[in-house]
Amino acid sequence: MNKLIKGGRVIDPKNGIDGVLDVRIKGGRIAELGPGLAADAKEEVIAAAGKVVCPGFIDLHVHLRDPGYEYKEDIISGTRAAAAGGFTAVCCMPNTDPIIDTPAVAHYVLAKAAGQGVIPVLPFGSITRGAAGKVLTEMGAMAAAGCAGFSDDGVPVESAAVMRNALEYAKMFDLPIVSHSEERALSKGGLMHEGYFSTIYGLKGIPALAEELAVHRDIELARLTGSRLHLCHLSTAGSVALLRRAKAEGLKVTGEVTPHHLTLTDELLADFDTDYKVNPPLRSAADVEALIAGLNDGTVDAIATDHAPHHFESKDCEFELAAFGISGLETAVAAVMEYLVRPGRLSLPRMVELLSCGPAGVIKREGGSLSVGAAADICIIDPELSRIVDPAKFFSQGKNTPYKGRTLTGWPIMTIAGGRIVYEYSA
Repeated sequence: MNKLIKGGRVIDPKNGIDGVLDVRIKGGRIAELGPGLAADAKEEVIAAAGKVVCPGFIDLHVHLRDPGYEYKEDIISGTRAAAAGGFTAVCCMPNTDPIIDTPAVAHYVLAKAAGQGVIPVLPFGSITRGAAGKVLTEMGAMAAAGCAGFSDDGVPVESAAVMRNALEYAKMFDLPIVSHSEERALSKGGLMHEGYFSTIYGLKGIPALAEELAVHRDIELARLTGSRLHLCHLSTAGSVALLRRAKAEGLKVTGEVTPHHLTLTDELLADFDTDYKVNPPLRSAADVEALIAGLNDGTVDAIATDHAPHHFESKDCEFELAAFGISGLETAVAAVMEYLVRPGRLSLPRMVELLSCGPAGVIKREGGSLSVGAAADICIIDPELSRIVDPAKFFSQGKNTPYKGRTLTGWPIMTIAGGRIVYEYSA
């Protein structure tokens, strides 16, 4: 059914739009934007006064666990969680079982998402076979199968020679290498950020340098090859500085930051709550400030969740044994709204940009705008809606969230994908 969204604050950073407008949807596409549009008898009218209407969000970094780990998450529950978070497309990481290192596994993900998911899923193929860091995958075949990029996320590509070859190979298809930047010789056995609080809490630390050395190496390889490099889940001041310099030099390097690295610090691990255990770890307050500065000055290209759902037993155990990861799809927008936008530390249009056209540009895919003729992928946010985070109500099978019990204000209340309502909030 055609729709008319009436009276919302329409924010479309790609087209420089920020004002009270109506949005008309016909045939699953944006048909018209303007003030005071009249509805016809066959249109569903969606009242949006006081709400924010923006392009649907794109998440560059999601673990859907499917195939192989469906007891943690699957494509059905994961895409429903994404829709509830305002996302109209997600890129899924390949560390499944089997790993997405062949066209056949990529086809499985795409077919299941098309048949049972509520939003599109764009798989990243593995850089190396079995994500073992040794032999490159058949990137050309996986690109033809529909992969949006290549990553061994979850583990780094430790060999500089293999990473160089991967960058050169992916360049032929104009696809990014998506790097998990970690020097494991420095991070091995670490449980949290290395610093004052790791000393106080008696937990082995992961130094910032473990990330920054790997970021530096991969940027230099991108310089050598002229290839596209995307840096996952940047968490330190030094990493942001390296990305800033690479961009100033004109290298084809982009980067993302997660909501949890923007809003939480290492101090919060005082109670040894395993829901705060994540890799890279929550960093210092100074690192958080540097990440926020990177959002505001254009250094960072995207906010991505690194959604990592786990089953209960993986987190309900000793801190040392607990799995790394946070289930982040459903709280991402509200966390950024609460801790950054509402206090004035990040503008609302910039947040929308970092979640929509920013990530779309990283993977060079359509989406992230409300241009006439574009697919009607839309998120509507109620900036005044306050809710207590209750993981029991998550669509995701992963209930592991450090925001549990917190009151966040500013939630997605409706998500439209291809003109179809795929999520609608009800109190």
